[in-house]
Amino acid sequence: MAHFCENVRADDTAKLVKAPTGGPQAHAPAPALESFLNEYCLDCHSEDEPEADLDLSLLADHSLESNSEVWERVLGELTSRRMPPPDAYRPSAQDYQKTTNQLIETLAAVAAKHPKPGRTDTFRRLNRFEYQNAIRDLLSLDIDAEAMLPADESSHGFDNVTVADLPPTLVSRYINAARTISRLAIARPSDQLEGHTYRMPADVTQEQHVVGLPPGTRGGMLIHHTFPRSGIYEVQVNLARDRNEHVEGLNGKYQMEFLLDRERVADFELVPPKARSRYFFDDSRLKARIDVTAGPHDFGVTFVKNKSSLIETKRQPLNVHFNSHRHPRQTPAVFQVSITGPYADPDASAATQTAPDTPSRRRIFTCYPSTSAQNESCAQQILSRLARLAYRRAVDETDITPLMEFYRQGEAEAGFEAGIERALASLLVSPRFLFRIERDPEGLDAGDVYPISDNELASRLSFFLWSSLPDDELLRAAEQGTLRDRDVLRQQMLRMLRDRRAEALVTNFANQWLHLRNLESKTPDARLYPDFDDNLRQAMRRETELLFQSVVEEDRSVLDLLRADYTYLNERLAKHYGIPHVYGSRFRRVSLSDDDHRGGLLRHGSILTVTSYATRTSPVIRGNWVLENLLATPTPPPPPNVPSLEEEVIGANLPIRERLAKHRSNAACASCHVIIDPIGFSLENYDAVGRWRDSEFGVPVDAEGALPSGDSFHGVAGLEAAVLERPERFATAMTEKLITYALGRGVTESDGPTIREVVRRAGQDQYRFSALIWEIINSPAFQMRTFR
Repeated sequence: MAHFCENVRADDTAKLVKAPTGGPQAHAPAPALESFLNEYCLDCHSEDEPEADLDLSLLADHSLESNSEVWERVLGELTSRRMPPPDAYRPSAQDYQKTTNQLIETLAAVAAKHPKPGRTDTFRRLNRFEYQNAIRDLLSLDIDAEAMLPADESSHGFDNVTVADLPPTLVSRYINAARTISRLAIARPSDQLEGHTYRMPADVTQEQHVVGLPPGTRGGMLIHHTFPRSGIYEVQVNLARDRNEHVEGLNGKYQMEFLLDRERVADFELVPPKARSRYFFDDSRLKARIDVTAGPHDFGVTFVKNKSSLIETKRQPLNVHFNSHRHPRQTPAVFQVSITGPYADPDASAATQTAPDTPSRRRIFTCYPSTSAQNESCAQQILSRLARLAYRRAVDETDITPLMEFYRQGEAEAGFEAGIERALASLLVSPRFLFRIERDPEGLDAGDVYPISDNELASRLSFFLWSSLPDDELLRAAEQGTLRDRDVLRQQMLRMLRDRRAEALVTNFANQWLHLRNLESKTPDARLYPDFDDNLRQAMRRETELLFQSVVEEDRSVLDLLRADYTYLNERLAKHYGIPHVYGSRFRRVSLSDDDHRGGLLRHGSILTVTSYATRTSPVIRGNWVLENLLATPTPPPPPNVPSLEEEVIGANLPIRERLAKHRSNAACASCHVIIDPIGFSLENYDAVGRWRDSEFGVPVDAEGALPSGDSFHGVAGLEAAVLERPERFATAMTEKLITYALGRGVTESDGPTIREVVRRAGQDQYRFSALIWEIINSPAFQMRTFR
């Protein structure tokens, strides 16, 4: 990639750093920058580099104040040590530091005089994850938003950025979802049957205990299911079969159990037919009707674990058993579970049926009329409270009137609860609920900066930390006008980080920042990596989630994400890593030694797998991942018509460093690959599924690497040390991601002063997680907005 200093010439430099008319207040570049450019950038100019990213000569006679975005780019190059190029005459660390410090101070002064907090979209729709959490917190109801709504488009690494529109096809999905949710929440008696089918992923091994099911069981499925009404439900289980429709692993007698909230409600004996030539097993008899009360329940289908003997073999047996072709099952496994109901109970009469006591009904019916004369006032009380929470602000008559109209229609048809159900469905499709709205004040000119309202600040805070609605306490602080008080705001932030809802920072933010969601699409080649299945995939993901969660909950330094000397393992993942003495399906915290080769993010199987191909590692993907997510140094997209890496020509049995040499020798590729590849090479001791290796194809692994600055190191430990040598870079990368996620927009050059101030202040507290969050929510970018 071309460097910013390549087009700097002596006469341009003199013009560039000359203070414009108006004196030093006009913020000309500091004299140290003039000296730096003259001394280190003259020799790196090349007339043969027309594609250079930036020609600084175009800024002649212009002040830094009017070109702050350009100088932010220059500062980025200086910070990453890519300016001047590594092969040019290089300044000392002191010169770098002095120059960047002066440029930072000057840009900070410009930002203080002319703040640019940026502009979020006026209308931002709740994405699928936020919608699911909002329903949970509004109605105490768990739903599967993935089954109800289409996936959101990702931009700038997150799916809460491009959510400003509401296409007609999505409107119909929201209407159907609102009807379903309101019916589930109210749980009114009805003779309508509902069915749900839960299917096990194809590559799940079911030979060991499943977390949440009783000890002594193995395999099966644990389902968190909300039963819409009290009554009799029919549960049907189908077993996994091979391509000939034979039940896999049915080689003896097995006991299957149905469990409702860990209590056995039905059991079955599975016996293979005696005549194998007429092999047939009718799993339609694996069916039971159970009496269930309305509301959320844990339903489990599992097998009683039979005694087993140790298989004697010269090599460790595979841990995966999920199909008859390559990984034969040793025991029967569940394929899918269907739940249908409720069926009428012949022994129950209408007189004996009572309203179900569910979390959602307790949340909704804070009052209940004893006479029909009280219906109207009670409905208004219920809907006013729900609307205030759903709309994230105080409500008035214009908000409640349309809801009451829907209530009256439903009440006239089928009574009080039917009216509440219809009004609730209307509330859930209201733009006031589906959209986060930030309105511009009147009387402003383009470019004016103004603080957002307290209610808007409360919404930004709750959707940042919880991916959900503000709760009553946070709304109350906003309505009282005290939320902007620093002590109140900090107290609310700390309270929210301690709340269980802050787990959204793990399941939503960290999963997207670290690309953990991409694990679902990763299926390593079974011939090369036969010991990989969904059990391992989910264990890898959970390890990384638990490490991030420990940093959040224990309020540790975010640097511990890289330097942690502990991790979280269950037996399956520990076997994969070769770490002994870890048994069972439960994850537990494990202290590590250097010989384990595990610890921080760069050593996690999840990261190493998601940055590999199905057949081999990819130093390019790994290097680019590190640059973008840990060093805040994204690389430009590849030029068009770049040839792919043709392994059949180069040699698939060569070490990857030799295979990639062809790309680095191509002039169209070299400018990027010389920056990306060395970082990826340092992780070559880990294969495509994150296992440690010392050699590849009989040749010792060459794990020599280098940063874009040219500083070299060896292996993952060297890469970690090189990143942590300048911890502000990692903190900057994480801050950029957090701000993008918090504001729902991409970071621009004008956000540079805010990001640096956040990092500087958090650094005074050892980059503790809460310090980073506090400085973000206390920044102008979070609390202010630019008019048009």
